[in-house]
Amino acid sequence: MPLAVKETMRIEDTEKEIIEEFEIFDDWMGKYEYLIDLGKSLPLINEKYKTEDKIIKGCQSQVWMHSELINGKVVFTADSDAIITKGMVALMIRVLSNHTPDEIINAKLDFVEKIGLTKHLSPTRSNGLVSMIKQMKLDAIAYKVKS
Repeated sequence: MPLAVKETMRIEDTEKEIIEEFEIFDDWMGKYEYLIDLGKSLPLINEKYKTEDKIIKGCQSQVWMHSELINGKVVFTADSDAIITKGMVALMIRVLSNHTPDEIINAKLDFVEKIGLTKHLSPTRSNGLVSMIKQMKLDAIAYKVKS
């Protein structure tokens, strides 16, 4: 019997799920611990992509991100040398990976504000998050232009 293909959730539904998960925690210590746990589940980048050209500019810590277009969907993998940052990139990959370039380009990503991430990150980490999102959208634009 063939395996069922897992239907990818809509970006908005994944965002809603993340907002609900973060609402469980009463304080930011719990949310940071949750972010760290999310980082542990990050689909890790292949070591061969841990190169200078894959580093996201604007991040305080080192973040490597790789993307590929597979069956019309952008698939991201990443790694970071900082545990909180690894959690942030894991969140972004959870939301945007396995979606079409158009879906990624048009994603509003309201969840970042709604879970309070922008308010509770240091300015340098906040800039890093913006840089991650920018890179993911730029990759999606590049794939859209190529196809």
